[in-house]
Amino acid sequence: MNDDELDRIFRALADPTRRKIIDRLREQPDQSLFQICAMSVAEGGKALSRQAITQHLDMLQNAGLLHVSWSGRTKIHSLDLKPLREAADIWFRKHLLEGENP
Repeated sequence: MNDDELDRIFRALADPTRRKIIDRLREQPDQSLFQICAMSVAEGGKALSRQAITQHLDMLQNAGLLHVSWSGRTKIHSLDLKPLREAADIWFRKHLLEGENP
C-alpha cells in the first residue's frame, strides 16, 4: 500500500458522517442509498440530502472501504474493512518502530 492509498483511507475516516456510515454498514451490511439515508434520519442524525450521502459513499468507495453491487436497479453498498486494517497496521508499525528508536 502506497502513501496515496493510506491518505485516501485516513481522509475518508476523518469525517464523522462517513464514520457513522461505516458503523451502520458494519451493523447492517448490504444497504441501498435509500436505507442509508433513512437510517441517518431514524437515528436522530442530521438529515442529509441524497447527494451529500452519495458523495460520502463515493469517498468511502474510492478509499476501498466500500464495494458496490447491483440488485436489479438498486445499488447495494457493502463494507470492506481489509484496507483499513492494512493501513492501520502499516501506519502503526512505521510509527511505533520509529518511536522506539528516536
